[in-house]
Amino acid sequence: MADRIILASGSEIRRTLLTNAGVEFEVIKPRVDEDAIKESLLAEEAKPRDIADTLAEYKALRVSQKEPGALVIGCDQVLDAGGTLFSKPRDIDEAREQLLRLRGGRHQLLSAAVIYEDGKPVWRNVGVVRLLMRDFSNEFLDDYLARNWDSIRHSVGGYKLEEEGVRLFSRVDGDYFNVLGLPLLELLSYLTLRGTLSK
Repeated sequence: MADRIILASGSEIRRTLLTNAGVEFEVIKPRVDEDAIKESLLAEEAKPRDIADTLAEYKALRVSQKEPGALVIGCDQVLDAGGTLFSKPRDIDEAREQLLRLRGGRHQLLSAAVIYEDGKPVWRNVGVVRLLMRDFSNEFLDDYLARNWDSIRHSVGGYKLEEEGVRLFSRVDGDYFNVLGLPLLELLSYLTLRGTLSK
């Protein structure tokens, strides 16, 4: 019998990526206080990579405890700009502030995925993408935010690379799926190796 797969995430893009890859799964959104966990980890001076991994793990664990026998995928993504973590902007002014801080500089996206089975971790991966944002004009930024706010309001850093946000960048080094918030190739490889997906 094939493993039952649960995506412990409310992310539409992660759902689309798995669906497009031909993976059969269910979605159960975990109830996790991400802000409280993140604040606690920041107070302990945890590294951005560990924060992404821990948040993904909490989500997978939460759902796995209630769904025995299932493979539960927890995911999280953080934006690290020189040691400063960025969160989803609360409003358009905060999005503008974030993009001004990122303008002309480098930052990285860390996309973590953790799989739990019967309340225990069985696989984990943190994908890293390094990005260089171009030195765009204030006029471009204002127009960009006016056109795209409804779409980017739930995006860390105030951009979506799969949409007009790509125009903010001059260089992207890393796996595109990690930009979208899921180390998809590594995840599919694991599911294939364990026999969940056909070879």
